[in-house]
Amino acid sequence: MHKLVIDGVGKTYPGTAGPVTAIERIDLTIPENQFVSIVGTSGCGKSTLLNIVGGLEDPSRGEVRIDGTPIRGPGRDRGFVFQSYSLFEWMTVAGNIRFALEKSALGRAEKTELVAHFIQAVGLGGFEDAYPRQLSGGMRQRVAIARALVYKPAILLMDEPFGALDAQTRGMMQELLLKVWEDHKVTVLFVTHDVEEAIFLADRVIVLASRPGLLKNDLTIDLGRPRSFEIVTESAFVALKREILANIREETLKVMAAERV
Repeated sequence: MHKLVIDGVGKTYPGTAGPVTAIERIDLTIPENQFVSIVGTSGCGKSTLLNIVGGLEDPSRGEVRIDGTPIRGPGRDRGFVFQSYSLFEWMTVAGNIRFALEKSALGRAEKTELVAHFIQAVGLGGFEDAYPRQLSGGMRQRVAIARALVYKPAILLMDEPFGALDAQTRGMMQELLLKVWEDHKVTVLFVTHDVEEAIFLADRVIVLASRPGLLKNDLTIDLGRPRSFEIVTESAFVALKREILANIREETLKVMAAERV
């Protein structure tokens, strides 16, 4: 059984000039522990699809299933990390992470142990009592990742989590994410505009066609693991990047041609 099944999912929004279809139809099956990146032109439905999987939006048609069970709203089987850090400014690093365990049946000692483990996992040892305003952007996003993982979700959903970071910090965060993923093994659905980032992180890269969203390409990233940034210069990596960029360029040209009509 696949961990995640996206079965004929589409999304249409009402509009003043008539309905707007953000996603026409997406069919995807994702096995357990696979890291999947989603790329495509702006407005192709990447974030909409992620929100549907997260239970933040209902599909207009089709169904999403986790371990065979249809999604009916948000659930603790999914963790979400957004581009904005979404931290509680009045809570410490440890407090923000512990908040995710508030409704857990675990005892106090178990919660404390889990929080301490994930603080170390994301490289924030020594910052347990710091507040978000005292942290850099990369450190704040590490807290967000730890908070999403601490209750051990089956699926981690990430929507441009490193988009606001500078290039150097972004690269470090990508390597950190891969280490955490390799250590804790979770199914990941990762939305990004950065093609190089998508390839570097993922086992598969899904390219969505321009609106209305359809699956344009589904590429296996057979580059071996663990990965280091030197891989971006290898011929296999460059060939994948060229193919994905060509896919996106083709869709961008379609959008531009439609806008001129």
